[in-house]
Amino acid sequence: MIEPKHISADDLALYAMQFLTPEETALVEAHVRHCPECRRELATIQGDLAAFAHTAEMQTPPVLARQRLMTQVNREKRVVPQPESSLRPVGTQDGSVPFASYGASGFDEYDETPRKAGIGAIIFGWAGWAVAAGLAFGGYHLYRQREELQRSLRMNAAQMASLSEDAARAREILDALADKTTQRVTLTRAETAPSPTGRVIYRADSGMLLFLASNIATVTPDKTYELWIIPAETDRSPIPAGTFLPDERGNAAIVLPDVPKGVNAKAFGVTVENRGGSQVPTLPIIMVGM
Repeated sequence: MIEPKHISADDLALYAMQFLTPEETALVEAHVRHCPECRRELATIQGDLAAFAHTAEMQTPPVLARQRLMTQVNREKRVVPQPESSLRPVGTQDGSVPFASYGASGFDEYDETPRKAGIGAIIFGWAGWAVAAGLAFGGYHLYRQREELQRSLRMNAAQMASLSEDAARAREILDALADKTTQRVTLTRAETAPSPTGRVIYRADSGMLLFLASNIATVTPDKTYELWIIPAETDRSPIPAGTFLPDERGNAAIVLPDVPKGVNAKAFGVTVENRGGSQVPTLPIIMVGM
């Protein structure tokens, strides 16, 4: 990377744009501390970069995009040979380079015109990469913003639908409680003391049903309680109206189960079924109400 006596214009430009590796950066910094000519060259490059930065609004690309850009930069780096005319020996006229041609600093004195001409090409060459990276990052940023906006709209729509459904369910319950035709039945344990209780609120025309129970004993993990509608029509079988398990205080509830509409109930009953429920009640009916 580093020439025997001076840092190349290419590497000074890469250093100014922070495209060198940490090891190369350390070597450049160590050299320019003791080389006035390279410090002047670096200052010129940094000034050109600063002037170019004011001509366009730049954006910092993501880390991944910057790594890809640096990989491409390292792949395309090449050494551009200096034309013979770019070196002007000091103190001779016949083209030879005597030992005394070194300047006071101990390094060869070069004509700076070719190097500065190459600096502009380097800056604007890398500027093309920077603009391309900025445009890619801007497009990616707009794409992400659009995706976030669409996701937010979908979430808002789902929340509105859920709120509307909850409001409709609450209105249905209130209407049923206020309706005089709504049945209110208290269930007790069949043929035993009425310590476990259950209350059913049922509206036949809409199929609206609420069940609230208390003092219900727990069952084994493979079992569950199931509520049944016993139709008034003798030719119809009991209709399952949902399963339930009591909490630690023995309370349980079934709210608006999926039951057919228009079924006139003669009674309601509770059985113990296998976990997951059943389509046919398993005797005995442990709680009943009519």
